[in-house]
Amino acid sequence: MLDVRRMLILRTVVTTGSVTAAAANLGYTPSAVSQQVAALEKQAGTALLERVGRGVRPTAAGRLLTEHAAVIGRQVAEAETALADLRAGRTGRLTIHYFATAGATLVAPALARFRQSMPGVRVDLTMTDPEDPLPEVTRGEADLAIVVCARDAHHEGVHLVHLLDDPYRAVLPKGHRLAARRVLDLADLADEPWVGSERPGPCLDVLLAGCAAAGFSPDLLVESEDYATAQGFVAAGLGVSLIPGLGLANRHPGLVVRKVRAPEPVRAIHAAVRETSLGDPALGGMLTALRDATRR
Repeated sequence: MLDVRRMLILRTVVTTGSVTAAAANLGYTPSAVSQQVAALEKQAGTALLERVGRGVRPTAAGRLLTEHAAVIGRQVAEAETALADLRAGRTGRLTIHYFATAGATLVAPALARFRQSMPGVRVDLTMTDPEDPLPEVTRGEADLAIVVCARDAHHEGVHLVHLLDDPYRAVLPKGHRLAARRVLDLADLADEPWVGSERPGPCLDVLLAGCAAAGFSPDLLVESEDYATAQGFVAAGLGVSLIPGLGLANRHPGLVVRKVRAPEPVRAIHAAVRETSLGDPALGGMLTALRDATRR
């Protein structure tokens, strides 16, 4: 196999016209240049240079390799430029997975801000409901995922950036006996029929853990697994529900929403990235944009 570095040295010898000039150009000794050319001739199985006076000129094989070396040189230069752009965050590609309620509130404004600062980076978005996207980060299928997990959670090889806490609210039909109260103890809902709002996963775990801490398990009359549908069932008077604040962005007019306490279930929303990718400037830019969207 031909050595690319030696081919580039040969090209310098041919373009400068002598081993001495090539050595000066490359910062090598003439002896080192001659040794590299001799090694390339051994690999090629034929002479590549012939002496002409005090200089050299390429043989047919030398011209052939010099032409290919010129192409390689251009490609290397292009690769170096592309790498520099990537390192500086001027180009690149990010794959982001997110769940539905984080889309409009966090991902959309963050992406708009990110595109202003890093317009050359392509961002591919995928909504992953109902699946938890964290495993997709660990498998390398996503560069960043918006996830729900405990604030002290630890996952091997994954760095979690806390974005916000999203508290659950009691959702009641208008005219409900508890609607006049501004804040409810979670236990006040223990004997009510319930409308489910969560699919199995981290969010449902938060809800059920809160109810368990209040001393009961909710009696699910209807399981909708969707915030908008759950609101419709509650407004129809079929039961009460707990829905996180981000899930109430489009509130049904037939509802009353109240804070809950003792305890107040809260889902902690994080950005999950691989620890090995923390130095990526594009990823860093997206994390900054997500934090800004959270603050706003």
